[in-house]
Amino acid sequence: MIMDPKAIKEEIRKEALAVGFDVIGFAPIHMPQEKQDHLREYIADGRHADMEWMAETVDRKSSPHKLWPEVKSVVVLGLNYGPGHDPLAILEQKDRGAISVYAQGKDYHNLVKKRLKRIARWMVEKFGNELKVFVDTAPIMEKPLAQMAGLGWQGKYTNVVSRDYGAWLFLGEIFTTLDLPPDEPEDDHCGNCTKCIDACPTGAITAPYEMDARACISYLNIELKGDIPEKYREAMGNRIYGCDDCSAVCPWNKFTVLTKEEAFQPRAHTQAPRLSDLAKLDDATFRTVFSGSPVKRTGRNRMLRNILIAMGNSGEVSRREEVRGFLEEEDPAVREAARWALEKLI
Repeated sequence: MIMDPKAIKEEIRKEALAVGFDVIGFAPIHMPQEKQDHLREYIADGRHADMEWMAETVDRKSSPHKLWPEVKSVVVLGLNYGPGHDPLAILEQKDRGAISVYAQGKDYHNLVKKRLKRIARWMVEKFGNELKVFVDTAPIMEKPLAQMAGLGWQGKYTNVVSRDYGAWLFLGEIFTTLDLPPDEPEDDHCGNCTKCIDACPTGAITAPYEMDARACISYLNIELKGDIPEKYREAMGNRIYGCDDCSAVCPWNKFTVLTKEEAFQPRAHTQAPRLSDLAKLDDATFRTVFSGSPVKRTGRNRMLRNILIAMGNSGEVSRREEVRGFLEEEDPAVREAARWALEKLI
């Protein structure tokens, strides 16, 4: 029996909500030319830093049908990870490390992908379509797609803002050969607000809707493999994994709903961990402690580099001997961070 496309959409919507997603929308497969041009300008300006995969995949990333020519529609799904605490309160605790809200629980990729695959199997059985699922694992402009699908809009800090969930949505996509009518795109509701721009510790939001990864703390303490540029080290404060400042100050967070997902609840070692405790972890223990966490992929050395910078920013002179013990580390970035921290702790 041939079903009406609108009816198919409603069936998929019901299934998505039933398996645990909080929001779902349907997007067209052709990305607006202005979005494609913006991406190419971003790459040409070098604002993607050393994330060369972005430059290498720019053609496929620019629009869904360029990644998979058979796609007819994109299903965009969102999962709320709203925190039950003020993400910025930790910044005042100089002996503790600040870990981004999204990384305080279990790795969201696993949960989101598991649910996407469950919906995908159901769709194939019910509608006989072909499809592909993605969770931040392919060159997709998922934030513009989320706006095109009506889930939210790209705020001035470039991440998705939802009228219902504020700044806290994980995204996943299903590319399908089902030809489904798109939902109405979400309008931009930022207005004249510049709170996110004003809050950025390093000025990485260079203008409304313009982000320079080379200055973004989340890039510097997660993606960057070598030395963190000295001009940004003080601004990092005690942020040892990611940075929530621009997200946390968004006024739309007044509508934030605490996540219902147990997997996203903070673990003891990710919510306000002591810097000294983390610095003592060797590689094997680090991997055990952060098993199943996004933090694990940074590796012990990059995390230790970040911890030492946080120690240097603590102003606690009593840490000097603790920091001095890392001057002989094998990793040069760790040694440099220790050297810098010692200079600060005078």
